[in-house]
Amino acid sequence: MRIVILDGLTTNPGDVSWEPVERLGSLTVFDRTAPGDVAARAADADVVLTNKAIVGREQIAALPRLKYVGVLATGFNIVDVAAARERGIPVCNVPEYSTPNVVQATWALILELANRVGHHDRTVHEGHWAACHDFCYWHGDLVELAGLTLGIVGHGRIGRGVAVVGRAFGMRVIHHRRQGGGDPACVDLDTLFRESDVLSLHCPLTPETKGLVDARRLALMKPTAFLVNTARGPLVDEAALAAALNVGQIAGAAVDVLSVEPPPASNPLLAAKNCVITPHVAWATRDARRRLIDVTAANLAAFAAGRPQNVVN
Repeated sequence: MRIVILDGLTTNPGDVSWEPVERLGSLTVFDRTAPGDVAARAADADVVLTNKAIVGREQIAALPRLKYVGVLATGFNIVDVAAARERGIPVCNVPEYSTPNVVQATWALILELANRVGHHDRTVHEGHWAACHDFCYWHGDLVELAGLTLGIVGHGRIGRGVAVVGRAFGMRVIHHRRQGGGDPACVDLDTLFRESDVLSLHCPLTPETKGLVDARRLALMKPTAFLVNTARGPLVDEAALAAALNVGQIAGAAVDVLSVEPPPASNPLLAAKNCVITPHVAWATRDARRRLIDVTAANLAAFAAGRPQNVVN
């Protein structure tokens, strides 16, 4: 089996091993691949593995040998799954490999909004504490989470993990999911936006959820509320969020994902008030990336054995 990884650098910058995949065939790894280079680089490939490199209808049509596409991630919107299905090509992803990491990163962002640890660390290193007349100082409100309401959009494994930590902090937890199932903690979206002191997004990006956080829903939120997004950037209308932050309609936001990554300098959140932004790293611990490679290899081995798993198309 000839295997080509189109953009291996993000998954493995050199601190983990491709060996679980390499043992399954002849492996070629490219750090990055532009859409126009996919056909040339994967011309002889039976298997293409991609993280964010686009494998669209045009690329699939140009690869007559292609038999399998593996996504080195959970989200698979960079692959034209319909075009692959028409050719009988399974597209397989890697679910759940980063669940504990995203839960951890979500709480790192919430705690940064509540305690402003990074901000205060920077001011200490800039000399503010050394120049202070008192034994301590703080900038902005420091927020106690106990007794506040944590709202979660999406109630999969990550959302449930975030809820467990929220309860450990003494927070009331409510959530929204497509199937309520009679759960009294499951509320409609407008109620979730109105009642949450911290609102965290953990739902997939679909036509129904794109732009879910818009100007109307932001207007429902408390002026003391925080919004956190570690799911998908296009869930949020970024211009509406920036406007809400800049006029104090909500107290702060923290995001690990943006609608375009990396962001152009014109992205309004880059200049918005009280907005913490991290560069899509919630998933990226070494342990998670090892699991990602291991499951990718297991997916490929299952395909080779005629029993494909984690098929998304």
